[in-house]
Amino acid sequence: MTYEIKGKNNIYELVVGCEIHAQIASNSKLFSRAAVGFGAAQNSQVSLVDAAMPGMLPAINEECVKQAIKTGLGINAQINLTSVFDRKNYFYADLPQGYQISQFFTPIVGEGFVEISLGGKNGATDASSYKKTIHIERIHLEQDAGKSIHDQDPHCSLIDLNRSGVGLMEIVSKPDMSSPEEAMEYVKKIRAIVRALGTSDGDMEKGNLRCDANVSVRLQGAEKLGTRCEIKNINSTRNIGRAIEFEAARQVEILENGGKISQETRLFDAITGETRTMRSKEEAMDYRYFPDPDLPPLVFTQEFVEEIRKSLPELPDAKKERYIREFKIPEYDAGVLTLESEISEYFEKLIAKHEAKMCVTWLTVELLGRMNKLGINFENLKVDADKLIGLLDLMKDGTISGKIAKDVLDIMIETGEEAAQIVENKGFKQVSDSSALEKIIDEVMAKNPQFVTDFRAGKEKLFGFFVGQVMKESKGQANPSVVNELLKKKLQ
Repeated sequence: MTYEIKGKNNIYELVVGCEIHAQIASNSKLFSRAAVGFGAAQNSQVSLVDAAMPGMLPAINEECVKQAIKTGLGINAQINLTSVFDRKNYFYADLPQGYQISQFFTPIVGEGFVEISLGGKNGATDASSYKKTIHIERIHLEQDAGKSIHDQDPHCSLIDLNRSGVGLMEIVSKPDMSSPEEAMEYVKKIRAIVRALGTSDGDMEKGNLRCDANVSVRLQGAEKLGTRCEIKNINSTRNIGRAIEFEAARQVEILENGGKISQETRLFDAITGETRTMRSKEEAMDYRYFPDPDLPPLVFTQEFVEEIRKSLPELPDAKKERYIREFKIPEYDAGVLTLESEISEYFEKLIAKHEAKMCVTWLTVELLGRMNKLGINFENLKVDADKLIGLLDLMKDGTISGKIAKDVLDIMIETGEEAAQIVENKGFKQVSDSSALEKIIDEVMAKNPQFVTDFRAGKEKLFGFFVGQVMKESKGQANPSVVNELLKKKLQ
């Protein structure tokens, strides 16, 4: 799909590439044994290596290497059997070494790709839906810097080195994305893959997955790329879209007014929705890369890689295809179910007890819809899969109607109570007794004699009116199937 940006005189197209920094799931840092737990007291997880004390030498964390290889295999990439660590030289107060250990010339993972799906909510048959392959240039290992803190002292900035030396995978895409939506879907896909693999928790709120977006615009149909600006450290998929949209419009406005785009690094302000200048963009030569003399090259065999490949779990795309094939689930719904490992794990428990259509509706529409509205995630959700199964059981055996079930789910989310207990306490049990329902139906017909006459005269669409009135009078507790059967007899 074409994303057009209209200026006063010209139409432009957008070009986006993303650099994703994913914190590696590991108990210790990339080159030291210091812990990496989130939320620890400031400067409590710092080794002598992390603090760059004289004479301290880095030693590679094998688990981080395996996690990078696993991620490379998850994005269909070439694994380089030999890779080299380089020093990236620059000065920040929170970078105690005066350089960052990274990989520039020979990364651990070479080119790969992922496929993203975009468009309507009606599956592959929707005319607005499409798929696109996003090519990945490389994944390299590098250490994180510390953190500068500017709001705890009125006179100076403070430094927390807990993050110093934490292992990162930088996943660099090619400039294959041409809309904010594509960039958002790409980041979601990478996040889903690393979470499914267990190579990163992908928690953007904690800063464990961050995205730098390289944004440029060019005249529609032009081959040459425009000058790019890099937007640093965007911390949510929604803000990725907002930042790219603003930056593209900003660049078009400059070009339309006869100006030139300066290559620079920018920051996104989530409050104003705007990007602002951070610094002029450095080139590779500015960092004076050279091989790190303290770290030998990483060398391993193809057999080592294949052993890691054997350990890979089912990835989101494969799981999505399986759901479509085995459970006849629409493609869009299968995509929602496999977007997060927590969702697919929840669904697997539901589908073991109930039929697919019911499970998909109550998980994706009812439960996830309420979670999104209330800002709840699976960590603080009080309704586990077994509790939702209990609710579906009550619907299936006729104890409650679908309408009542929605009310029960609201209470379950708030209190964490079992569905059966709520139904018992609230008196929500469905009324299936024919004599009780006949009395309600007679009252409804008596109140609406003209509608009864019109129905018998051929206006059959009024049947739904009578069903609705009976359900209203019974406060939603009438068994719909019994109501339908009784109404058909009464209205003859």
